Amino acid sequence: MIIDDSQRGSGFLLTESARLLRKLVDRRLQPLGLTRAQWSILAILSKQEGLSQSHISARLEIEKSTAGRLIDQVEKSGWIERRRVAGDRRAWGIHLTDRARQLLAQVETVIRCSRTEMLHGLSTEQQEQLSKILTTVKSNLAAALELDRSESPAPDSAEGTI
Repeated sequence: MIIDDSQRGSGFLLTESARLLRKLVDRRLQPLGLTRAQWSILAILSKQEGLSQSHISARLEIEKSTAGRLIDQVEKSGWIERRRVAGDRRAWGIHLTDRARQLLAQVETVIRCSRTEMLHGLSTEQQEQLSKILTTVKSNLAAALELDRSESPAPDSAEGTI
């Protein structure tokens, strides 16, 4: 059954709002030569440099191979560099370049401006309440997802056996 516009609720509004925010930020980052995925790596590294490809893939919730290709792209752009991790010949840490640090200031301006526009017309109290509500929604969804994972049959289980 297709849900018409009058039946769309808070889940739809949340999804559409997130989509529009991503679209706005993408459009504003494009002149800087950044995609959302590339910016996500820079944002993670701005908080903690030296992370491995595995840690970055976990934080982005993407496959390691996908993260590897993305990291390769960002490295080719000159925004990050791989450095050997002391004491482990196989491990590489990912670090921002000076060029990326300069870019991050521009990215931060784009994000702050977009966030201000998103929250325009909401009082400080309403903004705080919205954050609390969305935090609860996020926690509820994470708990439901975890419950679904724990209730799913093991991948090794043979189908059709009793």
